[in-house]
Amino acid sequence: MNTNDPIDFFDELDNEEQTDNFINKDKRRQRFPERHFKAVRAENAEFIGAQDDSRRSFNFTYQAARFEEWWLLDSLGDFYEHKWITDVLRRVKGGKEASVYQCRPGPAVDAPLVAAKVYRPRSLRNLKNDGQYRAGRTDLDEEGNAIVKAGEIHAMQKRTNYGESLRHQSWIAYEFDTLELLHEAGANVPKPYAMESNAILMGFVGDLATSAPALSSITLEPEEAGPLFERVLHNIDLMLAHGRIHGDLSAYNILYWNGDITLIDFPQVVLPESNPASWTIFLRDIVRICQYFSTQGVACDPNELAPQLWTAHGHKVVKQVDPKYLDAEDPRDRRIWEKQK
Repeated sequence: MNTNDPIDFFDELDNEEQTDNFINKDKRRQRFPERHFKAVRAENAEFIGAQDDSRRSFNFTYQAARFEEWWLLDSLGDFYEHKWITDVLRRVKGGKEASVYQCRPGPAVDAPLVAAKVYRPRSLRNLKNDGQYRAGRTDLDEEGNAIVKAGEIHAMQKRTNYGESLRHQSWIAYEFDTLELLHEAGANVPKPYAMESNAILMGFVGDLATSAPALSSITLEPEEAGPLFERVLHNIDLMLAHGRIHGDLSAYNILYWNGDITLIDFPQVVLPESNPASWTIFLRDIVRICQYFSTQGVACDPNELAPQLWTAHGHKVVKQVDPKYLDAEDPRDRRIWEKQK
């Protein structure tokens, strides 16, 4: 047992088997059979349900699988307790990073429906190259404040279990912080209501029966394509004015509902002033947006448009998109590379 890292040390002591070995360290070390993950998962679910009165009464409409139910109770229990939500109605989106659920709001919310974005457990998430987005960002805690304690910073640098949980929380906090900032500025984003350690509660786009589809699945009418393109550019410009680049913007994370748009998914936001790759990431956003709207009949040149937007806010154009920020398995990124060659 390595006691150099006190956080990891006490994490190990939380395990009864390890505790017994520690207390009796002068005796022969006992060997314990490895517990199957399903048994551990069931024990955790039973313990959480027994300890939290709010979760015990939180019976939702959505018929979740056993592990998913435990994860929802753990992630959304505080929302229920503080009367942000009263029910989970259905899952509307599942993804590599998070799932989104349609919820019935409680008296603390001024909306007919809300969306709960519940992040997957850190061990199950599949984020690639998230370091490129974190560059230049000050990590945030669960209150949205900058992490400044030396021990916490050290834990993140060493990538301990505790450090990874802090990085996970910071990833979520940046999404909530950005939603608050942009919603206040008048951008087309969901209204943020609350954030807990593993979930964000925001306005729901759609109605009781239908959630808003992604713009990528919509064929626009000729008369609406141009105005919607301009609306997207307005939002991009507004983000730049408030020191944010979406970082993964495309028609896949813009919702379409009743002729209007809503931009979503902001955990990977990039800070243009401090991220050395900010220009290349911004250019990629513009290229992807232009790729979609060009298929809808809108004439647009990303290589002309991106520098105009970028320099209008005092930033300097550095170079074209670096290949390391492109995904060879993504057809959209391959097209970007082909155009640059």
